[in-house]
Amino acid sequence: MDYKNILFEITDNIGVITLNRPDEANSIHKPMVEELADIAMHCYRDDLIRSVVLTGSGKMFCGGGDLKAFVEQGDAVSNYVDQTATVLHQAISRFARMDSPLVIAVNGIAAGGGFSLALAGDYIIAADTAKFISAYTASGLSPDGSSTFYLAKHIGLLRAKELILTNRLLSAEEACNWGMVTKVVPSESLLDEAMAMAQKFSNGPTKAYGISKNLLNSAYSETLEAQLDSESRGIASSMGNEDGRHGIDSFYKKKKPNFKGK
Repeated sequence: MDYKNILFEITDNIGVITLNRPDEANSIHKPMVEELADIAMHCYRDDLIRSVVLTGSGKMFCGGGDLKAFVEQGDAVSNYVDQTATVLHQAISRFARMDSPLVIAVNGIAAGGGFSLALAGDYIIAADTAKFISAYTASGLSPDGSSTFYLAKHIGLLRAKELILTNRLLSAEEACNWGMVTKVVPSESLLDEAMAMAQKFSNGPTKAYGISKNLLNSAYSETLEAQLDSESRGIASSMGNEDGRHGIDSFYKKKKPNFKGK
């Protein structure tokens, strides 16, 4: 696919995704999410990609849905939004299910769909100038993009309701204190910090990361017994792969492991 709305490159086993509609606040429309879904599938399928960074170009991370595109649909807007959200959700699902950790680097305002997308990271770094706002109900809309799945898990149900129902604006520091963001850094060092963390992940046991992600994503929905069974199967699987055997051998011999992502 020829990407027109997103920049995508692979460097040192790190996939770097940059939303690239800076003149439109990196807003979400159908062509963009089709590209994002294609990239997400690439990251999911390519074993050489062992971590992924997602950020935005310009001053905003993502301002949410492209309202101009929505208005232009007229009476067909519901179909257009349904199609757009469905494809966006395919991308988010692939990011969640891939073994590689997803580092989100929030470089500016994350609103609406951008707010939701930011929450879908495995490690979320925000510039000190970033701001977060749900914004959906302010436009008479309900949330999409995974925020109703992740937000309450990150910050608790009452605070999630507060953000979605009141559209309270959070600074990066507040978002970090609430548990929405892993780390806040100076804006000028955001990408360097994100790439450094992605590099650490790319040198790690990729298959074990994937199993761990799946276990944590099911932590609030499974029974204890089902989760224990998944843990048993997961650790047996990771123990049986190349990195698991190498990691145990290295630990036993007091050597630093050199994981291959296999």
